[in-house]
Amino acid sequence: MSEYFEVIGVSSPGKELEEVKSDEEIEVIAIDMSRQMTPVKDMKSLWSTYRLLKKEKPQIVHTHTPKAGIVGMLAARMAGIPHRLHTVAGLPLMEATGTKRKILEFVEKLTYASATKVYPNSQGLFDYILEHNYTDKYKLKVIGNGSSNGIDTSYFSPDQVTEAQKTLLKKELNIEDAHFVFVFVGRLVGDKGINELVKAFSYINKKENSQSQSKLLLVGPLEQELDPLHPDTLREIENNPDIISVGFQKDVRPYFAISDVLAFPSYREGFPNVVMQAGAMGLPSIVSDINGCNEIIIEDQNGVIVPVKNSEKLGEAMEKMKSDTDYYQKLKMNARPMIESRYEQSVIWNALLSEYKKLIKERDYRV
Repeated sequence: MSEYFEVIGVSSPGKELEEVKSDEEIEVIAIDMSRQMTPVKDMKSLWSTYRLLKKEKPQIVHTHTPKAGIVGMLAARMAGIPHRLHTVAGLPLMEATGTKRKILEFVEKLTYASATKVYPNSQGLFDYILEHNYTDKYKLKVIGNGSSNGIDTSYFSPDQVTEAQKTLLKKELNIEDAHFVFVFVGRLVGDKGINELVKAFSYINKKENSQSQSKLLLVGPLEQELDPLHPDTLREIENNPDIISVGFQKDVRPYFAISDVLAFPSYREGFPNVVMQAGAMGLPSIVSDINGCNEIIIEDQNGVIVPVKNSEKLGEAMEKMKSDTDYYQKLKMNARPMIESRYEQSVIWNALLSEYKKLIKERDYRV
């Protein structure tokens, strides 16, 4: 976008924001935004964003994530920004109940009311938003085939990880060539289905003999503040030698490269990057039947779809992947081509660029 527009990136402060500044060669501005419900801090964020927008006078403000959405869209509306765009990449309210659910729904509706366009990043989210009357249909649009950013299939490619790298990493993690490796990539929290995944793996793991052993590779940070795992799950992760937890990794490609299947039983998603990444790396996936996942994965073609929060069905799918070699190889063969043909990053970028140009042209024409 910086080839066509002057781009300013706004986010909470931190090393990631500085990395964006360096990698993308754009101006960045830090405005603190809490991920939790913090009314006083949120008002400060709103005021700071409003002042910034009044100063910069951009034609387009495009927000991502629920908190940046409500802060950015309200501030942009107050500042009179003509194009106020919000991408919906998941709805935390789907798993909320009671008063919390009502508050989150109110915030979501206010965000959409303040926006001029709302971009759900999957058809499932589009349908969910309409079904619950969060906004009018004319405001909604899915860019391309979905996803927020597509995927760079030249970067996420099996060719990017050498045999030497794989051998070294397997040695570090005590994984042998005979092991069948299930991998999960993401935050280790309840909403990602980690409790069910660990339970399913532990069950099939106990049935195995030493010659047909499986490993479960968990790649991601343990976040116990907002959505903690069950104590039994934590104990199993710590005590089961066949569960390997490596924490957050900046480059996840080597971990995909030494794995056989992505297991991703999340409760809710927008359009999960990790499922596209795994597919581009040549891995079939086991995913839950939720928005995004059930669009990227087509049953019995590039993966398996299982019911949400169902460790038994998840375990059955894991067992079939491991035991039915012909079935597994068929899914594996389709995995990368099905991502390349639908979600290549350049296609999504060009679709979004066309949307920006169209909106600005329409605005100029009206003026």
